[in-house]
Amino acid sequence: MKIALGSDHAGLPLKKEIIEHLQNKGMEIKDFGTYTEASCDYPEFALKVAEEVTAQNYEFGILVCGTGIGISIAANKVPGIRAAVCGDTFSAHACRQHNNANILALGQRVVGVGLALDIVDIFLETEFEGDRHQRRIDKISEIEKKYCK
Repeated sequence: MKIALGSDHAGLPLKKEIIEHLQNKGMEIKDFGTYTEASCDYPEFALKVAEEVTAQNYEFGILVCGTGIGISIAANKVPGIRAAVCGDTFSAHACRQHNNANILALGQRVVGVGLALDIVDIFLETEFEGDRHQRRIDKISEIEKKYCK
């Protein structure tokens, strides 16, 4: 599995933990930055990861900032991206199963490392259920087509 990762300075420590975890599982990852704790702007990294996921260069993306909120909002501006902020394992499961989320967003200041790694594993292991859920995703795509011109 190929995973694109990105974070701002606030999410860097957790991103490093996630990278190590995924590499230990034998997954192919690419870190699109940031690489230092110097203050930076999360939209830059959200855009890089979102573009790679929509180009299908990576199966999924994982983004980390202080709360996961800002970086997910930025990623969701890219048509075709369904970034979900998850702070618990149930949401990680549901966003994949029902919403076919393709980017996971996490908050360094919200979840501890152990929980974050569990959320990552569940997100990556859960399959999209399709059926009635696909109909709803199609409606989301129609909204994108209407407003993203």
